Amino acid sequence: MTVLEAIKLSTEFLTRKGLESPRLNAESLLAHVLSLPRMGLYLNFERELTQAEVEASRELLRRRGQREPLQLILGTTSFCGFEIAVTRDALIPRPETELLAEAAWTWLRDREPGSGSNREASVVLDWGTGTGCIAIAIARHCPEAVIHAIDISPAALDLARHNAAQNTVLERIHLAVGNGFVAVPEGVRFDLVVSNPPYIATGDIEDLEPEVRNHDPATALDGGLDGLEIYRQLAAQTEVYLKPGGRIMLEFGDGQADPLREIFTRQNWIVEGVKQDYTQRPRILIASRMDTNG
Repeated sequence: MTVLEAIKLSTEFLTRKGLESPRLNAESLLAHVLSLPRMGLYLNFERELTQAEVEASRELLRRRGQREPLQLILGTTSFCGFEIAVTRDALIPRPETELLAEAAWTWLRDREPGSGSNREASVVLDWGTGTGCIAIAIARHCPEAVIHAIDISPAALDLARHNAAQNTVLERIHLAVGNGFVAVPEGVRFDLVVSNPPYIATGDIEDLEPEVRNHDPATALDGGLDGLEIYRQLAAQTEVYLKPGGRIMLEFGDGQADPLREIFTRQNWIVEGVKQDYTQRPRILIASRMDTNG
């Protein structure tokens, strides 16, 4: 069997399984087996696969056909151009979360000290860091920033630590395990709090795609009865951890923009903006305190 024949057969198999982008999935899996970049397959269409490669490819296809996420099978994903290892211990990074990270580092860059400036380095909290992808992206784009990353899951923190080391920013990210702000070191205050918290209503989890429902950790999905439980906590508790002029930036789910505005307004926040994702849906809330100087 040649590379091209394997791609065609694999694509047909994944199409029958009802997967989106079956060709992309088939190519990604085969490239992984052959230790090639995906586009490298196009230079090797006539190459004959060994029996071992055929068997390895079939096993990965079987797993993908059972709706195991492609990223978990490959063990890695790209986030803002950085390679992030993924396991079942943390939420697999989504493309829309890249927009949250970009909004964060863009705002921070305007605050970072320039030559001759007396401004202190910005201090950032990544609340519920998971794989560490947001903290890592910010650290790589804002070399002057000091970043704290917290998570309730020790296993997720271990994964974030690995990813931070692989992306050469571990020395600039302070990792701590704990339930919410309990994990924040005493006396630390932040210029920016950023988070992609759990926002799926408990009753809606069973309706999610199998890749999400059966493979992402429940603690990274379940946002309580209406999906907004963590946002209420953040709206009520973040103020004492925020410096004057600081901001909070949060990703949220479909249909949550208006209730989220109300939650934060009631807690004396100014909602400065709501950014849309790639599908033009409201996805990122940016807010500051009414009683700050920013």
